Amino acid sequence: MARIGLRKETGTLFFDFTYMGIRCREQTALKDTPRNRRNMEKVLEKIERAIVGGSFDYEVFFPGSRRAKQFSSEGGAQVSETFQKQPVQAPELNTPLFSDFAETWFSENKIAWRVNTQKMHRSHLRKHLLPRFGHRCVHEVTRAELMSFRSTLGEIESAAGKRERSPKTINEIMGTLTAIIKEASLRFGFPNPGEGIKRLNVRKKDIQPLSLEQVERFLQIVRADYQSYFMVRFFTGMRSGEVHGLKWRFVDFDRREILVRETYSLGRIEYTKNDGSQREIKMSEPVYQALRRQYKATAHISEYVFCTRTGKPLDISIVGKRVWRPTLLRLEIPYRRLYQTRHTAATLWLASGESPEWIARQMGHTSTQMLFSVYSRYVPNLTRQDGSAMERVLASRLKITQPSVTNDRGAE
Repeated sequence: MARIGLRKETGTLFFDFTYMGIRCREQTALKDTPRNRRNMEKVLEKIERAIVGGSFDYEVFFPGSRRAKQFSSEGGAQVSETFQKQPVQAPELNTPLFSDFAETWFSENKIAWRVNTQKMHRSHLRKHLLPRFGHRCVHEVTRAELMSFRSTLGEIESAAGKRERSPKTINEIMGTLTAIIKEASLRFGFPNPGEGIKRLNVRKKDIQPLSLEQVERFLQIVRADYQSYFMVRFFTGMRSGEVHGLKWRFVDFDRREILVRETYSLGRIEYTKNDGSQREIKMSEPVYQALRRQYKATAHISEYVFCTRTGKPLDISIVGKRVWRPTLLRLEIPYRRLYQTRHTAATLWLASGESPEWIARQMGHTSTQMLFSVYSRYVPNLTRQDGSAMERVLASRLKITQPSVTNDRGAE
């Protein structure tokens, strides 16, 4: 079987494979690093596919090699004749059924996944992958079948007829499938048919934050027992799981900080989304006062800041249905996901002129790239950093009469 070898004397890597019944070794000047091995493995997969498909040209892959001359049309007759007399049969692969290997793959990887990720992969297997590929041996799945399967995912049969499945969902299903196939190809030594299959383009969705005026109206009419809850959401940018998993021991009133260390998801406490989400959020005065009021209400019944009457963390679906949606309806504000409270915090910080680096840290982003990518169109509208400052400089230096500027509310 083809492999990547290591020459101990030089510490360099080499290709080791069989072609026309002859074992071939081709040296490289590459050192033994994970990156070099990954790159060489990709080349080795191409070599194996070309050999199996009968299109392998030794000189194309290894120009100047002595083996290339041996297998050339001038010098390869004898080798070809020997190969024909003593053909080397490729070993038959004995791989498990897709259904069996998928279960192995899932059980080995679930320790590294969050509960939501486990639930997603299990759903994809049950609904889509096992019915289609479960009875096949993993090495029998072809690239054509993968592409055909992806095309069928584009439509969903429902009571209302056919409708399109989103590219994001299709990418997630295909991601589970190709991860299983790739792992099987590495273990059992067959070319990965999913290599190079690109993800579908996902349309960027516009965010729908509330304006400061809408936030003020919302807080005025929302249920009294949820006013502090929404005050924290609107002015900290915390994710739902972070708010619902917040415990009193992570609220530092002396330093006026909220320590984001855990998240609550599907009935259990987990580590935050990633390391960057581990952060300290500065309390503004409204947030500080809201948490003080909340401390009097719940600190004696639960370790969780926001909880039910029995001391358990809040259920996001219940909050959305019983509080968030009805309040938006009363205010005649078009419905948007509860997650938009996070976007609201970011845009309000931008509107107040806070440093993008500071905002990124409060949001749990490791850089400002995400901030400008998601909220870029709100920066000029809300902070007036839209070129008007440069207009004033040019007007004063070049003696140009500056036209009046109308703000977003129509007043000059």
